[in-house]
Amino acid sequence: MSSGWLSLFAVLLLCAATVPAQTNDPTPRLLALQDALDHLDAKLTRQMNELLWFQRLADVASVDSLRFAGPPPRATNGPALPFGTNGVIVSALTFLPREPVYARKLPLIIFVHGDIHGNMATEEDLHVVRELVQQGYAVIAPDYRGSSGYGPEFWRQIDYGGLEIEDVHAARQLMLDRHSEIDPRRVGIIGWSHGGFIALMTVFAHPEAYQACYACAPVSDLEERIRIRGEGYEAIFSAPYHLGKTFAEAPAEYHRRSPARNAEKLRVPLLLQANTADEDVNIREVEKLIQALQAAEKEFACHIYTNAPGGHRFNRLDTPAARESRAEAWRFLERYLHPPRPVR
Repeated sequence: MSSGWLSLFAVLLLCAATVPAQTNDPTPRLLALQDALDHLDAKLTRQMNELLWFQRLADVASVDSLRFAGPPPRATNGPALPFGTNGVIVSALTFLPREPVYARKLPLIIFVHGDIHGNMATEEDLHVVRELVQQGYAVIAPDYRGSSGYGPEFWRQIDYGGLEIEDVHAARQLMLDRHSEIDPRRVGIIGWSHGGFIALMTVFAHPEAYQACYACAPVSDLEERIRIRGEGYEAIFSAPYHLGKTFAEAPAEYHRRSPARNAEKLRVPLLLQANTADEDVNIREVEKLIQALQAAEKEFACHIYTNAPGGHRFNRLDTPAARESRAEAWRFLERYLHPPRPVR
């Protein structure tokens, strides 16, 4: 029997053994087995996807996979534990341009993947990373706590709008420590959807460390989002391993984790893009952020696309309109990060 099948049986047996056999009802055991299979499938998918990153970007990028320690996990509804040796282990992909750059250092992009419990996926992000590397950016893409494909324990360590941010921020220092050719004064952070949300919250928390931020279709206000999406969506946050409370039980905590409620903290050049036809991040939610930034008298750039084809993924397609939307973002970043081969 192969080692892969042995691992599968080991996972299944462990899950079956940990479910209390207090009744004859097979449902809890079946649910535990399904959960184990889901996490195993996610792990295999991530591993295959990682191989694709190495293969499909080999012509333009030197690709590497790194691991580092983020902060220790936070107890549910409690403070973070002190820094020490028991930090959460975070994985990241890094991309450095193969084409040599002479006479000056490289700018750095922190690429924050989207989706709650997502990861850095080639089908969503490969062409975006390619475009960045071709401009001469170094890129690091961390799979922060809660990302899928690293097992159930890591998945349940999600801290939405909390220590996710510190994992992402720690990736910046990792790249600066490892690569003397990167300029610490030319660092940007970008993301779509949940990644845009984390990008915003990161520059709010660490404005001194970033020279530009690009957020497309960012999750912007959890109160408005739950109002739109309903109780089923709120269950993501009120799960015991997550915030552990509903919005009605802890409104201040939800507001603390919402960009629209922290707009006064903006100190970094920002470009927002969104789509009125977005079926995931409703435009009403982004408008909450825009209104809060305006009320705080913050300077920022914003482009709201009207009924752009593709909905939530309108500018991650391979269409001319999507490429032009991304080019707008790259021209914005160029003004502050000065890549050696900017978009023309």
